[in-house]
Formats: sequence, structure tokens, C-alpha cells
Amino acid sequence: METRHLGRTGLRVSRLGLGTLTWGRDTSERDAAEQLKAFLDAGGDLVDTADVYGDGRAEYLLGRLTDGFVPRGELVVATKAGSVADPERPHDTSRGHLLSALDASLARLGTDHVDLWQVHAYDPGTPMEETLHALDIAVSSGRARYVGVCGFCGWQLAKAAAWQLAGPGRTPLAGTQMEYSLLQRGVEREVLPAALDLGVGLLPSSPLGRGVLTGKYRRGTPADSRGASERLARFVEPYLGDAAARVVDAVATAADGLAVTPLQVALAWVRDRPGVTAPIVGARTAEQLAEALSVEDLTLPVEICRALDDVSAPEHRYPDHDWSTL
Repeated sequence: METRHLGRTGLRVSRLGLGTLTWGRDTSERDAAEQLKAFLDAGGDLVDTADVYGDGRAEYLLGRLTDGFVPRGELVVATKAGSVADPERPHDTSRGHLLSALDASLARLGTDHVDLWQVHAYDPGTPMEETLHALDIAVSSGRARYVGVCGFCGWQLAKAAAWQLAGPGRTPLAGTQMEYSLLQRGVEREVLPAALDLGVGLLPSSPLGRGVLTGKYRRGTPADSRGASERLARFVEPYLGDAAARVVDAVATAADGLAVTPLQVALAWVRDRPGVTAPIVGARTAEQLAEALSVEDLTLPVEICRALDDVSAPEHRYPDHDWSTL
């Protein structure tokens, strides 16, 4: 698998990342081990997790698998902190909470450092300078090698990245993780232009439109899908409307013409967008992951990329970046 620099840093990662959102919850240790082995065999190295995935079980499971099953040095381990189980304040990015959360993550992962440590979301209740100072401490103490953010809108990302570049001794942001797919191109308005300008790499989450771009919902909701799950149906529902259906149909048409699957078309499109370092792909089983890994040999023809761009184009209105209408 090819590798890419994460932003304007020396860190190189595989151009597909392995997500662990379901590990320890819907994905068993055996299935996780099979996924990780398949991912490494395909040349992948970036594994993305978070302290809240499975209430910490995803990190714990990853730690078990790097204790003898796979060498820790072959992985680029990325985790996150800042999300908390408090309905009144769902995010806490205070320095105290973040550094305590990092120590807990390291204990679960069974390692003395993570390769990429990310603030999970913007917290309006904490001054941004305090949050960013925690990232500097993590790097200076050796507990993290690189740092990034997740879920920051355009002005938040620009402010954070510029602050880190403005003073000596501050650690530049390496990456930002945001949802990005043919069904969700909102980052192209402000986040992606800011990331490109400030040298921050984009790690797209949900690159398959929460599973909708695979085409599995074209003829209804499969009984074993997330859309049929009481817990996850609301997660999928936003992408089941008529506008999304037109995009899914276009992806399916392109897939038929190329003799590949809709999943491969959708993933190749987002992987090769300007500013993207590595889409984060999650799967319940190694079989599902194998189809995503097979996209390594696929490059979409320019004509198909243009057609997909047109059918999925986001509307830019004042005062968005490159706005053309009021």
C-alpha cells in the first residue's frame, strides 16, 4: 500500500486507515485480530481508535493484539480524547482531563506513546489555548509523537493550526479527522481550504457515507445492516433521501462500467481528493475489510471523477469559500 505524509510533517502513513469504532462492542477479539492481520498483510499501518470506543474496550483490545500478535513498531497508532459521558457537557478538552485521558489510553494500549493523539471535538467550555497546551505537553513528555484534532469547523481549525504555528515550542497540527464522502462534502466549504493552507492532513471518517455508498440500501434496508439497528438507524437515516439516492445510483453506474463494486468506487474517489491523507475504514469482519483493501489498485478515470463530482457537488453560497450565489 502506498504511503503519504500526514500534513506538512515527516510522519508517513498508509493511504487507508483501519478504524476500530466497533471493536470490543460489535467486533470480537478474534474478528479484530483477523482484520488487523489482513490490514498489515495489505501494507496498511495506520490504526485509528479513541478512548470512548466501546467505553475503552477498543483501545484495550488493540493493546492486547500488539502484545505478541503484531509488533507495535509496525503500527501507527492514533487515538483520541475529549469526549465524555456527560449529557450536559459532552466534550471536555481541559488540560487536566486530556492529560489524564491520555495516561489512561496508554495504559489500555499497553504502550508508552501513541503516534498520533487527537482532540476528539471542539469544546466551547475550554479556552483553545489550554487545549492546545495539553497537546504540546503530550509531545514534549514523549507520550505522543504527533497531534491533531477532530470535528473542528473551518474557523476552529484555522485558529488552532495558526496558534500552533505562531509560537516557538508549539507542536504543529499534523491532521484533522472529519466526515467526508460523496454524500458529505461539507468540509470542502471551509475546513479543507484551511487544512490545505495550513499544512494539516485530512483523515476522512465515514468515507462510505455511513455504509450507504456501498449500494446496500438501494432496494430497502437489509435486516443485518446498521440502518435496521435500533441503536444506529438514526446514524444512517440522513443519507437515505432522494438526493443521496441519485449519488448512489451514479456510483453504481460507474462501478458497473469499471467492473468493480460501488464500495471501491466511492472509496477511491475520496482517497484521491486533494488534501486527503488516508480515509479511515471500519468493518465488522475481515471479509468486509478485504473489499476496501482491494481498492489499492484502483484509480478512477478522470471522466468518472468529474461525473461523480458533478452529481454530488455541494452548494456554495455566501459567505462560503468560493461562493458564487447569494
